[in-house]
Amino acid sequence: MAKKCLIKDTELNTVIDIFAGKYPETITELNHSNPFELLIATMLSAQCTDVRVNIVTEELFKKLKTPEDFAVLTPEELSPYIKTCGLYKTKSKNIVNACKLLLEDFNGEVPQTHEELMSLPGVGRKTANVVLSNAFGIPAIAVDTHVFRVTNRIGIVNADDVSKTEKQLMERLPEKIWSDAHHWFIYHGRRVCKARKPLCEECDIKNYCCYYSSLENKGGDL
Repeated sequence: MAKKCLIKDTELNTVIDIFAGKYPETITELNHSNPFELLIATMLSAQCTDVRVNIVTEELFKKLKTPEDFAVLTPEELSPYIKTCGLYKTKSKNIVNACKLLLEDFNGEVPQTHEELMSLPGVGRKTANVVLSNAFGIPAIAVDTHVFRVTNRIGIVNADDVSKTEKQLMERLPEKIWSDAHHWFIYHGRRVCKARKPLCEECDIKNYCCYYSSLENKGGDL
């Protein structure tokens, strides 16, 4: 990336303290009642809003509750349930096949390691991290578009892809706050540090932010 600004550790500690106070409830906004439902919801959330996924799963989980329920379907039979989430043909195929593997390899239980989760069709590292963190309380940082944008803008990391972003965050943040920090960055990205027009003047951490500092130095539109 062109930007080379990184905030100091002391500034990062202050940012962490501010976020911890501003966003005390760190829970996923994907509605679920068990690890399996979270896995399905997270798979559906690719390039789709949590709001839309919750609308879909509210009806979906009334009819299909277990891996067995999904595994007996064809992708074509599942597609109408999830069509409004987008990419529904690929998601239908992955979900049906993932549920078959859950039954074949994991006794119908959602596994609790990166490697096992990522052996399921349609489950990448981000989805695995969401499930591990939110379903099992295992420290993890799932880097979605919000986490990538916010952490690079602030200067917590300087990375040009999600893998490097996750690695740098794991290096700079204490493991005990990884899961909380993941939610802080998402909340901040949705409410303040928006993609097209960040609300810098409303931001509680602007005085520690590389992006805001660059705008000030350039005399840009804040």
